[in-house]
Amino acid sequence: MSDFDLDELRDELADFAQPEKKGGRSPREERIIAGFEEIQRFVEKNGHAPRHGEDGDIFERLYAVRLDRLRALDDCRSLLTPFDHQGLLTGVPVASAAPADFMDEDELLAELEGAAGSSDITRLRHVRTSAEKREAEEIASREKCLDFETFKPLFQEVQNDLENGLRTTRRFVKDAGFLKADIQIGQFFILGGQTAYVAEVGDPIKAPNGETDARLRVIYSNGTESDLLLRSLQRALYKDEAGRRITEPSAGPLFDDQTGDGDQASGTIYVLRSKSDHPLVVANREILHKIGVTGGSVERRIANARLDPTYLMAEVEIVATYELYNVNRAKLETLIHRVFGAARLDVEIKDRFGQPIVPKEWFLAPLFAIDEAVGRIKDGTITGYIYDPKTAKLALASTHDR
Repeated sequence: MSDFDLDELRDELADFAQPEKKGGRSPREERIIAGFEEIQRFVEKNGHAPRHGEDGDIFERLYAVRLDRLRALDDCRSLLTPFDHQGLLTGVPVASAAPADFMDEDELLAELEGAAGSSDITRLRHVRTSAEKREAEEIASREKCLDFETFKPLFQEVQNDLENGLRTTRRFVKDAGFLKADIQIGQFFILGGQTAYVAEVGDPIKAPNGETDARLRVIYSNGTESDLLLRSLQRALYKDEAGRRITEPSAGPLFDDQTGDGDQASGTIYVLRSKSDHPLVVANREILHKIGVTGGSVERRIANARLDPTYLMAEVEIVATYELYNVNRAKLETLIHRVFGAARLDVEIKDRFGQPIVPKEWFLAPLFAIDEAVGRIKDGTITGYIYDPKTAKLALASTHDR
């Protein structure tokens, strides 16, 4: 073969030769360098290396995980050292909630995919915020309620009450008058198109921010349940534009004639009579009443009265109830107990474990006096009044003192 033929052959073969790598680097190396340059731009803009932690921006946390992994891989560190003018590769990795060791080399390259040639990490898709992840986890944590048949009648009752106007739904807001958006056992809500019932409230726990929280058992009308935290349920109700609180059914005259679209059910004043065989109770049964305020169902509240020294370790019967709107329940209960303070029952009851308990909410006062007090609370004239055991009537404090 002549030299001319050989030259032609070489020219033809050149068309099939692989192009030389840019800078002698493989596509993998180019992606690693491009990903590292994004971290460097973050440092230049923010003045610090990317940090872990849920409080940080999602992209900063992604950079932090990436940097930890680049530091851990020898070949990556060798490749990037000549470009590391900020000393990022020699820095001490910050403790991570999701350790970089959980990301293998293939995952790192997948995370860096598309970084080469792009200066904007926000082009990454399907990256969720911490709040979105928590919300998804809370929804995913719902499971089948094995004893749903126990709760099914409650949902049917609530639906009937709503259709008949005995209950209403009100926007779940952070503040409504004096009412804070609290959540208590026995309450119903609408969340995500489902009716939710708070079946259990666990013991108080301290949240990371110092506030009080509690683990709930929430039953949903579709037959599922979850054990989310109280504050998680609050956040979900705030966020859900269709989230609603379902009020308790009207149980009496208090404030019923002045409710409006912006009002919110606060709870119920309840008056109970004890069925105890304690001699002091038997002798005063007709005038001895427990007066309290609750945000849930009175019936559910007294379900285990015979096991609770607060209820004199005996069954009780409901004598009267009065529904409240836009009233601070704790302050109202304190007010009522102050008014009837002179008639408070002084008795010691032993609980199931033999420990002595002195109940604080039982008063030797007839029902008509309690009705009068509720009426004065309604019209705002209760100020200055206290109950006089001698006359069995309400009297101004100054008159009673004389």
